[in-house]
Amino acid sequence: MEKIKILVDSTSDFPKEQMKEWDVDIVPLYVNWPDGTSEKDDTRDFEELKRFYEKLKSAPELPKSSQPSVEDWKQKYNELKEQGYDGVLVITISTAMSGTFNSASLAAKEVDIPVRVVDSKMASTAISPMARYARELINLGVDLETVAQELEKKIAAKGFGAFFYVQDFNFLVKGGRVSKFAGFVGSLLKIRVGIYINEEGNMVPFTKTRGFKAIVDELIKKAESEGFTKDSVVDLYMVSCDNMEELKEIEKILREHYRVNNVYYTPTGKVISTHVGPGQAGFGIEKY
Repeated sequence: MEKIKILVDSTSDFPKEQMKEWDVDIVPLYVNWPDGTSEKDDTRDFEELKRFYEKLKSAPELPKSSQPSVEDWKQKYNELKEQGYDGVLVITISTAMSGTFNSASLAAKEVDIPVRVVDSKMASTAISPMARYARELINLGVDLETVAQELEKKIAAKGFGAFFYVQDFNFLVKGGRVSKFAGFVGSLLKIRVGIYINEEGNMVPFTKTRGFKAIVDELIKKAESEGFTKDSVVDLYMVSCDNMEELKEIEKILREHYRVNNVYYTPTGKVISTHVGPGQAGFGIEKY
């Protein structure tokens, strides 16, 4: 059986506890502050991320994010070859949101180890279940190319989804990840804006509400319209940016709606936090 490593980029907000079990490693993006300083999005430690959230809240101007370089990817691929891996499966954030897929693909052509790069067409915790699915296939002895093809089929069939809300829409607008358009302009103070990721891999605002229960109902309705219907057998990947209290309530409501196999909790990493802002909460989902 081939020894295959799975790599995801740091926008996957990957659950720290699953990295060893699923043999996954993370290649970080970068956070670039207006003063010229830069830091890697390389921690999954909750306390470290809490400090980053506080820094974001008080920042007069938000940082920008940048993708890993071709050299970053090459270095990682070569490390894995030295560690005895036979191949690498890379799952990246949607090409509609970042050039990460391109840098990973360019680097793959310059190393002496088979690398297959898959565009998740998603972000954050919709990527984590893709790694789980890929590892399941690898453990069955499926070869690298076939694993990638099967994963791409499940992505195309909407087997994975991401549904969340933000409480400061300006983070997404300033970060350039969504466009200002009718109904979503302005400060939207104390308004929760529902977001999902569409087939093209773009984050799309689809509703706004004032109440917590109302926004969760809207997220579930949107998930249903994307094929995650009531009583589906699912895994849930709960994610928040400094909003664990509401996240736990969302899990309770989802458990009443779906037949839940597994639940994983994870905080947003630095790059995703920069775009969604403190108060974000939601879930990635995989349908069996």
